[in-house]
Amino acid sequence: MAVYSTRFIDPVNLMPLVLKRRSVIPGFGLAFGFTVLYLSLLVLIPLAAAFLKASALSWHEFWQLVLSPRAMASYRLSFGGSLVGAIANLFFGVLAAWVLVRYDFPGKGILDSLVDLPFALPTAVAGISLATLYSPNGWLGRLLATLGVHIAYTRMGVIVALTFIGLPFVVRTVQPVLQDLDREFEEAAASLGANRWQTFTRVLLPSIFPAALTGFGLAFARAVGEYGSVIFIAGNMPMRTEITPLLIVIKLQEYDYSGATAIAIFMLMISFAMLLGINLLQTWSGRQGRAESARGEPSRPFESLYVAEGGQ
Repeated sequence: MAVYSTRFIDPVNLMPLVLKRRSVIPGFGLAFGFTVLYLSLLVLIPLAAAFLKASALSWHEFWQLVLSPRAMASYRLSFGGSLVGAIANLFFGVLAAWVLVRYDFPGKGILDSLVDLPFALPTAVAGISLATLYSPNGWLGRLLATLGVHIAYTRMGVIVALTFIGLPFVVRTVQPVLQDLDREFEEAAASLGANRWQTFTRVLLPSIFPAALTGFGLAFARAVGEYGSVIFIAGNMPMRTEITPLLIVIKLQEYDYSGATAIAIFMLMISFAMLLGINLLQTWSGRQGRAESARGEPSRPFESLYVAEGGQ
């Protein structure tokens, strides 16, 4: 008679066995070591140096620096302007991706190439171009001035610059998803009596939402740290149009290295918290989709519309 016994396996003791499991793909150890070294040299060690430099300040000095009125005003402009610019890019980026994927028209290739212009254009050149265009004597600035709208050297100019540099992120993340989304879904929704709004909300939006959210996060992260294209159009007035990266540069020019690293670390923590929230939202959205699939709910977008319309 065979005797069987059960024994509780500690996950901690099981961890070495999991780590020693050989992968089908060779070279894991070398690739993993190179990845850790690469990230350490480019990310971890510089961040550790910033924290080490800021540690020269006491807690009272640290909070007094990062919560000063001038610093708080720069946070509001940098993060608020980046958020507004990312939201604008979320809307217009999805629209631009839709036009480039779904329609054929003369000059489509040129327009598609212009989307990547903020990637290739030096930020200083972009700032000078925007300042020239929207200044009171510029082509657009002169026309807007007659309507009482001033862009250059105002907070609106900062938002325009941050929107300009973040547009490609949304377009390039949504565009491949739309290319892979079969047009038959939209045609099926139309054949079931759905209007354009229902087709967008029930067919297109669930498919492009994760990609659009990723583009939004990338555009926001890019805008928060932007410096070159903003300083030429912002005016750089303390308490009004001064962004946080510029304040950090001013601290460095004043040889206040501890103050500069303190503001940089505080900005890093806020950026990390906001990006973490975006990533958690992406994770939640993915889990919702997998949960619906596990419950046996319709996997095709137009099938859910068909059920909602009462089809059999």
